[in-house]
Amino acid sequence: MSEEQAIRAVVHLYVDGMAFANEPALRKALHPRAAIIGNYQGAVEWMTRDEFIAAIVEEGSAPPGTIPLMDIELIDIEGDAANVKVVDEFAGMRFSDYLSLLKIDGRWSVVNKVYHLHR
Repeated sequence: MSEEQAIRAVVHLYVDGMAFANEPALRKALHPRAAIIGNYQGAVEWMTRDEFIAAIVEEGSAPPGTIPLMDIELIDIEGDAANVKVVDEFAGMRFSDYLSLLKIDGRWSVVNKVYHLHR
């Protein structure tokens, strides 16, 4: 598997994890110390991985048979670091997510997410 394919697999885990409130998938995609940051409802939202996962699980899963939006617009890889821009949807809202990934112990992991909520 190429580095790009491995990164795409992590992004797929992340998007599916959000869409279907799949806690194990999110835990696999996101580093334990990952930060999730963005402007949400007029305030800066700054969450830990566990706070983010709890919010996703609380919102609940998309209906079975849903095909989640996952439009990867950019993958930039330099050695063991990468940035990905992915457009996705969650709870009826569209986001541009800027994911920073780092290859740790041979595996890519999302270490930071900055998002933009489309209006």
